[in-house]
Amino acid sequence: VFLDESGVLMAPILRRTWAQRGHTPVLAQRTRSHQKVSIIAVVIVINSSRTRLHLCFRLHPDRNLATPHLVAFLRCFLRHIPGQLVLLWDRFNPHRSAVTTAFLARHPRIHPEFVPPYAPELNPPEYFWSCLKTNSLANFAPSDLQTLTRRTRSLSRSIQHAQALLRSFVLHAPLPLRLK
Repeated sequence: VFLDESGVLMAPILRRTWAQRGHTPVLAQRTRSHQKVSIIAVVIVINSSRTRLHLCFRLHPDRNLATPHLVAFLRCFLRHIPGQLVLLWDRFNPHRSAVTTAFLARHPRIHPEFVPPYAPELNPPEYFWSCLKTNSLANFAPSDLQTLTRRTRSLSRSIQHAQALLRSFVLHAPLPLRLK
């Protein structure tokens, strides 16, 4: 299980695009908007078969993720995934908080492991963020937070059902994990 958090801003990530000669593309956007959608996601590799991968995520419009959001996500996550879990995550402050540590102590079937600091390439959800932000949401300039939230949810769900893409996230991370 690989867990990570990220966010999508209202200001678009600009990418090169195509247009007819003489028609410069114009991207209208709201300026000075600091609204965002924070996302917490987990990529799950089922240990017994390793043939199917799962992506679970939760959106938090216009919020910064904190320990209560993380614990609520883990609590929900535990209801749906049986058995022992090895949880790989980075050193984000809520991962190391006293509340999270106490939660993990009450749930011994979760075995947390930290990836080294400054090594996002070891965490498959980082590839999910990259795919979502630089491909799917590139040049997208929403007019309001609700539009950004709907689009982010829709695109995340399409990635959620793309087994080949999820597999590429895990295989691209240089971890000693064999997928079938």
